Amino acid sequence: MALDVYKDWLGIPDGPRPPDHYTLLRLVQFEDDSEKVRANYRKLNGHVRKYATGQYSVISQELLNELAKAMLLLTDPERKREYDESQGREFPEELSHTGNRLTENVLAEQGTITKQQVKEVKEFADKRGLTVRDAVVQMKLADVETATRAYAIELGLSYVDLTETIPDDSVLDRVARASVRRNSIIPLFADEDYILVACTD
Repeated sequence: MALDVYKDWLGIPDGPRPPDHYTLLRLVQFEDDSEKVRANYRKLNGHVRKYATGQYSVISQELLNELAKAMLLLTDPERKREYDESQGREFPEELSHTGNRLTENVLAEQGTITKQQVKEVKEFADKRGLTVRDAVVQMKLADVETATRAYAIELGLSYVDLTETIPDDSVLDRVARASVRRNSIIPLFADEDYILVACTD
Protein backbone atom coordinates (compact mmCIF):
# COMPACT_ATOMS: atom_id res chain seq x y z
CA MET A 1 0.00 0.00 0.00
CA ALA A 2 1.35 3.43 -1.00
CA LEU A 3 2.37 5.85 1.71
CA ASP A 4 0.02 8.82 2.19
CA VAL A 5 2.21 11.22 4.19
CA TYR A 6 -0.75 13.51 4.83
CA LYS A 7 -2.77 10.75 6.48
CA ASP A 8 -0.01 8.54 7.88
CA TRP A 9 2.29 11.25 9.25
CA LEU A 10 0.02 14.24 9.81
CA GLY A 11 -3.26 12.48 10.60
CA ILE A 12 -5.21 14.30 7.88
CA PRO A 13 -8.35 12.33 6.93
CA ASP A 14 -8.94 11.19 3.35
CA GLY A 15 -9.83 14.06 1.05
CA PRO A 16 -8.30 16.25 -1.62
CA ARG A 17 -4.56 15.74 -2.11
CA PRO A 18 -2.58 17.85 -1.64
CA PRO A 19 -4.79 19.37 1.07
CA ASP A 20 -5.36 23.12 1.33
CA HIS A 21 -2.92 25.07 3.52
CA TYR A 22 -5.24 25.16 6.53
CA THR A 23 -5.84 21.42 6.49
CA LEU A 24 -2.12 20.79 5.93
CA LEU A 25 -1.20 22.82 9.02
CA ARG A 26 -4.10 21.30 11.01
CA LEU A 27 -5.85 24.66 11.41
CA VAL A 28 -9.49 25.69 11.25
CA GLN A 29 -10.43 27.11 7.86
CA PHE A 30 -9.37 30.78 7.49
CA GLU A 31 -7.47 30.90 10.81
CA ASP A 32 -6.27 34.51 11.22
CA ASP A 33 -3.99 34.11 14.25
CA SER A 34 -0.47 34.06 12.78
CA GLU A 35 1.01 32.86 16.09
CA LYS A 36 -1.25 29.82 15.99
CA VAL A 37 -0.18 29.20 12.38
CA ARG A 38 3.50 29.33 13.40
CA ALA A 39 2.92 27.13 16.47
CA ASN A 40 1.20 24.43 14.41
CA TYR A 41 3.94 24.67 11.79
CA ARG A 42 6.69 24.18 14.41
CA LYS A 43 4.88 21.20 15.91
CA LEU A 44 4.32 19.51 12.54
CA ASN A 45 7.83 20.38 11.36
CA GLY A 46 9.32 18.66 14.40
CA HIS A 47 7.13 15.61 13.83
CA VAL A 48 8.00 15.26 10.11
CA ARG A 49 11.74 15.69 10.83
CA LYS A 50 11.62 12.31 12.59
CA TYR A 51 11.31 10.77 9.10
CA ALA A 52 14.19 12.83 7.62
CA THR A 53 16.65 9.94 7.44
CA GLY A 54 16.58 6.62 5.66
CA GLN A 55 14.11 5.62 2.99
CA TYR A 56 11.74 8.56 3.63
CA SER A 57 14.33 11.36 3.50
CA VAL A 58 13.24 12.74 0.10
CA ILE A 59 9.51 12.50 0.83
CA SER A 60 9.94 14.08 4.26
CA GLN A 61 11.96 16.97 2.79
CA GLU A 62 9.23 17.60 0.21
CA LEU A 63 6.61 17.63 2.97
CA LEU A 64 8.77 19.95 5.12
CA ASN A 65 9.02 22.34 2.16
CA GLU A 66 5.26 22.17 1.64
CA LEU A 67 4.63 22.93 5.32
CA ALA A 68 7.03 25.88 5.21
CA LYS A 69 5.42 27.34 2.07
CA ALA A 70 1.96 27.06 3.63
CA MET A 71 3.13 28.71 6.87
CA LEU A 72 4.87 31.56 5.02
CA LEU A 73 1.81 32.24 2.89
CA LEU A 74 -0.61 32.18 5.83
CA THR A 75 1.55 34.59 7.87
CA ASP A 76 1.82 37.14 5.03
CA PRO A 77 -1.41 39.21 5.30
CA GLU A 78 -1.57 40.21 1.63
CA ARG A 79 -0.86 36.75 0.22
CA LYS A 80 -3.17 35.17 2.83
CA ARG A 81 -6.04 37.41 1.78
CA GLU A 82 -5.58 36.44 -1.88
CA TYR A 83 -5.38 32.76 -0.94
CA ASP A 84 -8.46 32.99 1.29
CA GLU A 85 -10.43 34.64 -1.50
CA SER A 86 -9.37 31.82 -3.86
CA GLN A 87 -10.73 29.37 -1.26
CA GLY A 88 -14.12 31.12 -1.20
CA ARG A 89 -13.71 33.48 1.76
CA GLU A 90 -15.58 36.76 1.43
CA PHE A 91 -14.24 39.82 3.19
CA PRO A 92 -16.32 42.84 4.17
CA GLU A 93 -15.83 45.64 1.67
CA GLU A 94 -13.28 48.26 2.70
CA LEU A 95 -14.80 51.70 3.24
CA SER A 96 -13.34 55.18 3.05
CA HIS A 97 -12.69 57.21 6.21
CA THR A 98 -16.14 58.75 5.72
CA GLY A 99 -17.78 55.31 5.59
CA ASN A 100 -18.42 55.31 1.83
CA ARG A 101 -17.42 52.69 -0.73
CA LEU A 102 -13.95 53.11 -2.22
CA THR A 103 -13.50 54.22 -5.83
CA GLU A 104 -11.71 51.00 -6.80
CA ASN A 105 -14.49 48.82 -5.36
CA VAL A 106 -17.16 50.79 -7.19
CA LEU A 107 -15.25 50.41 -10.47
CA ALA A 108 -14.71 46.68 -9.88
CA GLU A 109 -18.40 46.13 -9.10
CA GLN A 110 -19.33 47.96 -12.31
CA GLY A 111 -16.97 45.69 -14.25
CA THR A 112 -14.77 48.61 -15.31
CA ILE A 113 -11.73 46.97 -13.70
CA THR A 114 -11.04 43.45 -12.41
CA LYS A 115 -10.14 42.49 -8.83
CA GLN A 116 -6.56 41.87 -10.00
CA GLN A 117 -6.46 45.36 -11.54
CA VAL A 118 -7.64 46.86 -8.22
CA LYS A 119 -4.33 45.83 -6.67
CA GLU A 120 -2.34 47.16 -9.66
CA VAL A 121 -4.22 50.47 -9.59
CA LYS A 122 -3.61 50.95 -5.85
CA GLU A 123 0.11 50.25 -6.27
CA PHE A 124 0.29 52.62 -9.26
CA ALA A 125 -1.51 55.35 -7.29
CA ASP A 126 0.64 54.89 -4.15
CA LYS A 127 3.92 55.03 -6.08
CA ARG A 128 2.94 58.26 -7.82
CA GLY A 129 0.98 59.98 -5.08
CA LEU A 130 -2.25 59.90 -7.10
CA THR A 131 -5.84 59.26 -6.20
CA VAL A 132 -7.25 55.97 -7.46
CA ARG A 133 -9.47 58.01 -9.78
CA ASP A 134 -6.44 59.63 -11.44
CA ALA A 135 -4.57 56.32 -11.53
CA VAL A 136 -7.29 54.43 -13.46
CA VAL A 137 -7.47 57.28 -15.97
CA GLN A 138 -3.67 57.39 -16.43
CA MET A 139 -3.56 53.60 -16.79
CA LYS A 140 -6.31 53.94 -19.43
CA LEU A 141 -8.59 51.53 -17.56
CA ALA A 142 -11.48 54.01 -17.38
CA ASP A 143 -12.45 57.33 -18.90
CA VAL A 144 -12.48 60.47 -16.78
CA GLU A 145 -16.26 60.55 -16.36
CA THR A 146 -16.56 56.91 -15.22
CA ALA A 147 -13.66 57.31 -12.79
CA THR A 148 -15.02 60.59 -11.43
CA ARG A 149 -18.51 59.15 -10.91
CA ALA A 150 -16.96 56.36 -8.81
CA TYR A 151 -14.83 58.89 -6.92
CA ALA A 152 -17.94 60.96 -6.15
CA ILE A 153 -19.47 57.87 -4.50
CA GLU A 154 -16.36 57.54 -2.32
CA LEU A 155 -16.63 61.20 -1.32
CA GLY A 156 -20.35 60.85 -0.66
CA LEU A 157 -21.20 63.54 -3.20
CA SER A 158 -23.42 63.69 -6.26
CA TYR A 159 -21.75 63.78 -9.66
CA VAL A 160 -22.64 66.70 -11.91
CA ASP A 161 -21.76 66.97 -15.59
CA LEU A 162 -21.68 70.70 -16.29
CA THR A 163 -22.43 70.08 -19.97
CA GLU A 164 -25.81 68.70 -18.86
CA THR A 165 -26.53 70.86 -15.79
CA ILE A 166 -26.49 74.53 -16.61
CA PRO A 167 -26.15 76.85 -13.60
CA ASP A 168 -29.09 79.13 -12.78
CA ASP A 169 -27.99 82.68 -13.66
CA SER A 170 -29.89 84.16 -10.73
CA VAL A 171 -27.83 82.19 -8.20
CA LEU A 172 -24.42 83.13 -9.63
CA ASP A 173 -24.50 86.55 -7.99
CA ARG A 174 -25.43 85.14 -4.56
CA VAL A 175 -21.91 83.78 -3.96
CA ALA A 176 -18.91 86.09 -3.77
CA ARG A 177 -16.54 85.72 -6.73
CA ALA A 178 -13.56 85.46 -4.36
CA SER A 179 -15.19 82.43 -2.69
CA VAL A 180 -15.86 80.87 -6.08
CA ARG A 181 -12.19 81.23 -7.11
CA ARG A 182 -10.66 80.29 -3.76
CA ASN A 183 -12.78 77.15 -3.32
CA SER A 184 -13.02 76.13 -7.01
CA ILE A 185 -16.81 76.03 -6.91
CA ILE A 186 -19.63 76.92 -9.28
CA PRO A 187 -23.01 77.88 -7.80
CA LEU A 188 -25.66 75.79 -9.58
CA PHE A 189 -29.04 76.68 -8.11
CA ALA A 190 -30.88 77.48 -4.91
CA ASP A 191 -32.83 74.75 -3.14
CA GLU A 192 -34.93 76.08 -0.26
CA ASP A 193 -32.40 77.75 2.07
CA TYR A 194 -29.34 76.20 0.41
CA ILE A 195 -27.23 77.09 -2.57
CA LEU A 196 -26.04 73.94 -4.29
CA VAL A 197 -22.57 74.22 -5.74
CA ALA A 198 -20.39 72.07 -7.96
CA CYS A 199 -16.80 71.67 -6.84
CA THR A 200 -13.62 70.06 -8.05
CA ASP A 201 -11.89 67.56 -5.83
